[in-house]
Amino acid sequence: MKNFMLAAFAAAMFVSNVSPSFAVGPAGMAAPAPRQNAHIVSAKPTLAPYAFVAFCVAHGEECREEAEPRKLVLTPLLMRELFNVNLQVNREITPQSDAPGQDEWTLNVSRGDCEDYVLTKRSRLAKLGWPVNKLRVAVAMTPNRVGHAVLVVSAESGDLVLDNRTNEIRNWRDTDLVWLKIQSDSNPLFWNDLQRTK
Repeated sequence: MKNFMLAAFAAAMFVSNVSPSFAVGPAGMAAPAPRQNAHIVSAKPTLAPYAFVAFCVAHGEECREEAEPRKLVLTPLLMRELFNVNLQVNREITPQSDAPGQDEWTLNVSRGDCEDYVLTKRSRLAKLGWPVNKLRVAVAMTPNRVGHAVLVVSAESGDLVLDNRTNEIRNWRDTDLVWLKIQSDSNPLFWNDLQRTK
């Protein structure tokens, strides 16, 4: 029955569409400057990662749709909050990869891989009142062609990336990632391919 639910859930998620250099580090929290291509450009709808589907079946409250989609304007106070959550989660979780063939996405763990960092950050920001439609999980590849997940915070000024490999918060174009897919900003259960930039 659970396998049937996962398959039905994955099929439902297939039907969707989504529509400057800047870093935040311990030295300060500069506001992101407007620039061209500040937002990630989505392509066609695609299937969500299977482990994400399983996560949503187990933790439905973490995959809920925003009742009334909101905009996100980053103030200095919100930037500080974002930096603190990113830093805290990066420090609290010890990196540990899942065993081959046993990819499991979860949150609030002491040991975990990139997806566990992402889901924990997303959950904490949502609990602080951040709009969930602006907190999107994205899947990419690192320069050595390893699959990787990050949290993309979609603010009015641009898309910022929270990555467990660094404590800096960067504009999406200033990362070393090759982008593959991302959650829709209209419904977190739906995903879209991304236009590759590298």
